[in-house]
Amino acid sequence: MTGTLLQAALAAHRAGRLPEAEALYRQVLAADPAQIDALHLLGVLAQQAGQPDLAVELIGRAVARQPDYVAAQNNLGNALLALGRLEAAAERYRLVLRLKSDEADAARNLGVVLRQQGRPAEAVAQLEAALALRRDVEGLNELGLALASAGRFEDALVAYRAALDLRPDFAAALNNLGMLLGETGRPEEAERHFRAALELDPGLVAVWSNLGNTLCTLDQPAAAEACYREALRLRPDHAEARGNLGHALANLGRHAEAATSYRAALAQRPDDDALHHSLGQALLLTGQFEAGWAEHERRRHSRNFVQPLWMGEPLDGKILLLHAEGGLGDTIQFCRYARSLPAGRQILLEVPPALRRLMEGLADRPPVIARSETLPPFDLHCPLMSLPHRLGIRLDTIRADIPYLAAEPELIAAWRERLAGLAGLRIGLAWSGNPAYRADRRRSLPLARLAPLFEVPGITFVSLQKGEAAAQAADQPRLLDPTALLTDFAETAALVETLDLVISVDTAIAHLAGALGKPIWLLNRFDPHWVWLLDRSDSPWYPSLRQFRQSEPGDWDSVVAAVAEALAMRVTKTR
Repeated sequence: MTGTLLQAALAAHRAGRLPEAEALYRQVLAADPAQIDALHLLGVLAQQAGQPDLAVELIGRAVARQPDYVAAQNNLGNALLALGRLEAAAERYRLVLRLKSDEADAARNLGVVLRQQGRPAEAVAQLEAALALRRDVEGLNELGLALASAGRFEDALVAYRAALDLRPDFAAALNNLGMLLGETGRPEEAERHFRAALELDPGLVAVWSNLGNTLCTLDQPAAAEACYREALRLRPDHAEARGNLGHALANLGRHAEAATSYRAALAQRPDDDALHHSLGQALLLTGQFEAGWAEHERRRHSRNFVQPLWMGEPLDGKILLLHAEGGLGDTIQFCRYARSLPAGRQILLEVPPALRRLMEGLADRPPVIARSETLPPFDLHCPLMSLPHRLGIRLDTIRADIPYLAAEPELIAAWRERLAGLAGLRIGLAWSGNPAYRADRRRSLPLARLAPLFEVPGITFVSLQKGEAAAQAADQPRLLDPTALLTDFAETAALVETLDLVISVDTAIAHLAGALGKPIWLLNRFDPHWVWLLDRSDSPWYPSLRQFRQSEPGDWDSVVAAVAEALAMRVTKTR
């Protein structure tokens, strides 16, 4: 009797008639509570229904009665894995492999556990062993994930593409391939793969969110907003899509809505530091410094020390290490507050090597250490970007006594000699930032887009551009390029001191010129970094700075035209 019921239950299970299968399995167990196949399969059904706790209980009872039941041990591992009990799951998979060394599913699943445990090299080896037993799309997809976790991105791309060769309609591999292409700087290819996955299944919430991320990278925030809203329509509690919607809204200049979206996501994920940081930037951008600094503190810190973090308490003679984080421009902007610390302080300042000589000219001259050097003893530490929070800086109390950095007189004299005889106004140019910065596509532009500036007579343009974009200077005959001599920011500061004006996109050069008190015109994107605030052409951080802002995303032409007109007026006034 129970055998017939069990066969009927299994048939219903295989046909997807899960309620019927469950009822039949329970009938079997009512007649024979120790029937291990019914216990096992009812547990599998519970796992399929999203009840891994019940699955562990039921399958656990089956394997307690028959420890060498290979399929049940493997499925018990799957249920434990679903519960996040990684080591317990690994024990089950290893037991299966001891019982049956060629069990491909267990071999693959053990690789999944190793990856989730943060052991990517071991995961890769385990998954390769599983694929030697059986080459399947799931195993290749998992191998791609493990290879990506190990930093072997090109090998991961090969694995994902191999999975898609076996099954072109494998949406999980399309999604994973798209994510990796996006992370390795190929957003156009990523977009194609996300759209292919959605053609297969428009209900894939995570893929809608990932497509939105890629469209943000491609400077299509309106299209990204539509993707995030579709993800939220499908799953209103998707906190990641809610937070990403905030990014799209910020890029569209809808900052109040962005803050609302971040707060809604934080209601679901109150401990998500990245969301807190994004909210902090939205608040700071709108001048809400008190609340903004507190949220900004939740950012991911790049340095960890055994010494305690300084929280603003009296120093009482203790040695405080101030250390740089973020970009070079952030260090230049916030080093001003090293002068604002309480009396009785002993300060050390650690900065990137390119800034060391420049920072030795900071007022009060704290000892400066390059990040590559061994740190001397200290008692407390604080990131430079945390100083405004510790000091309670408000929009109306920004310390803007400029200059607070100075170039070395000997270096200035050497640059004056090099540039002697140049005709007209001397104007420095920087048109591109660090391409690794996530918003660099929106803040930087090719030198060719600045062509209208070179039509203004009476000017000698001087390149301040470093990095890959520096090579573009060779294509502009009106641009003097001395950047091979700019070995660090002390040299750059000395060159800037000999110029009449600096024109720059949002890079460290803009902060440097502002800190030196030199006239600086900032070419700013539509969705500015929070430092530049909203709806203003000046900056409370740098009194010598003037902003030329995009009126809509990507509109550099109107910005460049306005700068060219202002340049022509400046030349006229100097004649």
